Amino acid sequence: MASKKKAGYKCRIAAVLFLLLAGIAALVTVAVIQSTLKSQEYSLEYGIVIDSGSSRSNVYLYEWPGEKKNETGVVTEKMNCKVKGVAISEMKVNSTSDTETWKGFQYCISQIKENIPTEKHRRTPLFLGATAGMRLLHQRDEQKSNEIMDSLREYLSSLPFDFRNASIMTGQEEGLYGWITVNYLKGNFLEKNLWNTYVHPHSSETVGSMDLGGASTQIAFQVQESRNGADYLKVKLYGYPYTVYTHSFLCYGKNEADKRILDKIIQGSSNQSNIRNPCYPEGYSTTMKASDVYNTECTEKPKNYNPNQNLFLFGDPDSRKCGEIVKSIFDFKNCLSSQCSFDGVEQPPVTGEFMAYAGFFYLARALNLTGTSDLDQFKATVRNFCHTQWTVLKNEKEGINEKHLRTYCYGTHYVLTLLVDGYKFDNETWKNIHFEKSIKETHIGWSLGYMLSLSNMIPSEVKEIPPLTNPVFAGLVFLFSALIIVTAILVFIILIRTCY
Repeated sequence: MASKKKAGYKCRIAAVLFLLLAGIAALVTVAVIQSTLKSQEYSLEYGIVIDSGSSRSNVYLYEWPGEKKNETGVVTEKMNCKVKGVAISEMKVNSTSDTETWKGFQYCISQIKENIPTEKHRRTPLFLGATAGMRLLHQRDEQKSNEIMDSLREYLSSLPFDFRNASIMTGQEEGLYGWITVNYLKGNFLEKNLWNTYVHPHSSETVGSMDLGGASTQIAFQVQESRNGADYLKVKLYGYPYTVYTHSFLCYGKNEADKRILDKIIQGSSNQSNIRNPCYPEGYSTTMKASDVYNTECTEKPKNYNPNQNLFLFGDPDSRKCGEIVKSIFDFKNCLSSQCSFDGVEQPPVTGEFMAYAGFFYLARALNLTGTSDLDQFKATVRNFCHTQWTVLKNEKEGINEKHLRTYCYGTHYVLTLLVDGYKFDNETWKNIHFEKSIKETHIGWSLGYMLSLSNMIPSEVKEIPPLTNPVFAGLVFLFSALIIVTAILVFIILIRTCY
């Protein structure tokens, strides 16, 4: 009798245990499923960056899933608005309503506002970064530079956004942020391994960055060995250290290089009324003011300079001679280090893949050589381009504005000289250069890296990164819950048999 009662007690315990385990398993599974479904109902976050370059300003709007902002590759470009008018370095300070550029800012901001939900306006960070054009103005007229920046800060502070910063960036910052943008978009900072854990991607090297703007050009790439010097920046991203070589060459942007090359052509001409330009195509001619060439800190004004002097230039194409004139604006002789690029600037050897964007891309596109190319092919295409008659060139490149198209012979020679003689790319390493405009439908440039860095969206340390995503975690919990239930059923069956 006692044994039957004991057996009955065991049966009841087994039943309760079974129900308890089944309830726990059900609750855990439901909780995980609920958490997973809830995490999918994220809201988008936004960020605004104004890129104020030497030619014009662009307003970029970025978006990302709110709960994933510290993962890699989730920020995308939602829209890009080009501000009509002049560069901010040429803006009028005392007016915020009657100039084309101020109206251009107001129009772009209105477009941006329409693409951000109203309830998100106050939490959307807003940044402005001014580059080489303002760096030059700051050198020439610091007071005007400060007045322009103060005026912009006042305007941006009045907007219904979270205005964070407006500053004139250093060349090194511009180069570093461009490098961060490229490698962030390519997913080179963080990846998931077989166990779904975020790790440093040892198998994926970082990509070098080359930016060609209107007033400056930047190069940035990772070096493996530890080096010291002004151009070697040590940064920590996602908890991993990087040593990045970065240098910015002021006055070597596309527009400033054009003026310096024109100066060489003008000074080398014996007839100032009719100037043969070996870099202009046959059949092209133009009249320009001397101020169009010399209204810059980058080009030395000649003796007896008259800004209103008319200069008549006509095309007398000679690709070889054009290349020689282009090379003459560089100094390849003076170097106090083991290796220099030009103008006495130390540079370690280029290694790995490189992304060449902005002006590099547009010049390569004019040659139909975007993506990757062969160096000999690039040289041959430049020669053919320079000797193409103007009418034929206009028909072939009808999508390119004529004022830009006329400069592309010495522009493409400039790219060759800068990359081959300057940065020391050769036949083999040239194949590692990719001329691109965007990655994953996002423009390549410094602006994304600037926002990511100033918003701490790429932290120097990652305190906690979940090793499993929610779906994987839910699946494992369900599996283990099922095993528990099956085990409980087996125990129940064994105990029932014991009872009877």
